[in-house]
Amino acid sequence: MLKKERFRRFLDYFTSNFPEPETELHYKDPFQLLVAVVLSAQCTDKRVNMVTPALFERFPDAQSLALSNAEEIFTYIRSISYPNNKSKHLAGLGRMLVEQFGSEIPASIDELQKLPGVGRKTANVIASVVFNQPAMAVDTHVFRVSHRLGLVPKTATTPLAVEKELMKHIPTELVPKAHHWLILHGRYVCLARSPQCKICKLTPICQYYEKLQKTTVF
Repeated sequence: MLKKERFRRFLDYFTSNFPEPETELHYKDPFQLLVAVVLSAQCTDKRVNMVTPALFERFPDAQSLALSNAEEIFTYIRSISYPNNKSKHLAGLGRMLVEQFGSEIPASIDELQKLPGVGRKTANVIASVVFNQPAMAVDTHVFRVSHRLGLVPKTATTPLAVEKELMKHIPTELVPKAHHWLILHGRYVCLARSPQCKICKLTPICQYYEKLQKTTVF
């Protein structure tokens, strides 16, 4: 199957069956989403959503976060993975937002990456979800699913390489949705250790499944 056809069928399936995907992180404004995404690094959205209500009640905006410190922030996020580093990141993030961006979340991916704790993946999430920009955030789910389906070549061995490959073939207006499609498919169907091929609707285009069928002994 040609890559163009694989992408077409991938996009057709999700456009028809899951037309309006959304992040599973709970937030009310861009500031809250930014904080939640920073916390979600190497941590589940479920765990982040358990922590953020109290955190956002104490720190509802960049100003309140900027006036705090890592020690206080730590008490709210101690159950999150890497709480020490993330506490320091959030304290610095609050100060930078206030001092350099007028307490507003920057729309530029380059400017977002200047914020403590914000790498390219996080910047792309914010650009995509908040500003509806054609930005493809590549986390472990996107990386795994795009390779298994055969949307990207084996030579795409870094998140940036996967991002560039996906952006070549996904229409600009669908990039923000495709990001969620790949994440959610990886989270609930194409699991890392035990992919649920029996319930997956994408097996007809999946290179991983095709290889699995060839190596299965009946």
